[in-house]
Amino acid sequence: MTVASPSTTLVAVAGATGYAGQELVRLLARHPAAKLALAMSSAASSAPRALPALARIFDEPVVPLDLDRIADADVVFLALPEAASAEVGPALVARGRRVIDLSGAFRLRDAAARQRWYPATTAMPAGVVYGVPERHRESIHHARLISCPGCYPTAALLALEPLAAAGLLRGPVVIDAKSGISGAGKAPTDRTHFSENHGSVSAYNVFSHRHTPEIEQELGVPVTFVPHLVPLDRGILETIYATLAPGTTEPQVSAALQAAYTDAPFVRLTGAALPEIKHVAHTNFCDIGWKVDEPTGRLVLVACLDNLVKGAAGQAVQAFNLALGLDERTGLL
Repeated sequence: MTVASPSTTLVAVAGATGYAGQELVRLLARHPAAKLALAMSSAASSAPRALPALARIFDEPVVPLDLDRIADADVVFLALPEAASAEVGPALVARGRRVIDLSGAFRLRDAAARQRWYPATTAMPAGVVYGVPERHRESIHHARLISCPGCYPTAALLALEPLAAAGLLRGPVVIDAKSGISGAGKAPTDRTHFSENHGSVSAYNVFSHRHTPEIEQELGVPVTFVPHLVPLDRGILETIYATLAPGTTEPQVSAALQAAYTDAPFVRLTGAALPEIKHVAHTNFCDIGWKVDEPTGRLVLVACLDNLVKGAAGQAVQAFNLALGLDERTGLL
C-alpha cells in the first residue's frame, strides 16, 4: 500500500462525553495528521462541559450536538447511540463529509436484520463499508461511511475469519466472551452498578445479543455467542470453540493466521502462549492465541483486546488512517 505523507485533516467528534468518545478525543487531539476542531455531546440539549481527564490534551469544551457546525469538518467521528447515528450519519454523507461511525446503526447489510436489531436505521446511505481494518483495507480507503465493528465482533472475526477463508472450519462456532464494564456504556444501569458487578461475573443476552448477527454475517457460519460482564474497567477476552475440517493440523491453523496478519501491525499472534487482558489494555492491539487437539479436530482460540481502543476508538482512528492513505499506525503507536 502506498503511504501518503501526513497532512492536516479537520476532524470532529460527536458523542465525546462517552467512554469511547473520550478515547477518540484523546487520540485525535494528538494525531499528527488531524486537527480536532470540535467535540460535541450526544444531544442538542446538552450544556457545554469540560473533560477534566483530558486537560492539556484537549481543553475546549464539549458543546451540544449541532449538525450544521459538525458538518464543517472534513471527517466526522460518531460515538453516538444507534438512533442518533442513524439520523446524523446519512445527513453528513449527503453533505459530502466522510463519516466514521462507532455505533451499530450501519453494521448489518440485511434489511430485515437491521429492522430487528437497529430499527432506527431505515435506510443505508451510499458508500457504507463494514470496516475491520485488517480485512477491508481497500474498501475502507474508498468508503464514504465506515461502520466500525463492535468490540466483541472485532475480536471474534480477527481470530476466525482467516480460518473460515482457508476452509479450515466445520460446523457451528461457540464464543464465550467476557467484557469489562465500560463495554456496557456510560449510562448507569442496575447491571453495571458497582455493588451488583463487583466480585461477580454474569452472562447476559443469551440468544438475544445484537452482535450475533454481525459475527454470522461476516463469518458465514452459525455462531453461539454468550457475553459476560466482569468487574474490570476495560478489556475483552473471548474463548472460542470450533471444530476443524478432518485432517487439519496445528501447523495449518498457524499458517492461515500468519498469512492473514503478516502485514497487520495491530494483530499479535501468540500461538500456544494464550493472551490476557492485561497484555492489551490501553493499546490498539488484538492478541490471538490458540490450541489444537488434532486427534479430535477441536480448536480453542483466545482473543483479547481493549474494548475502548481496538474495540472502538483506536480501530476508528486506524480506519481514518486507511481512509486517508496514511500509515495505519499513525497516532496509535
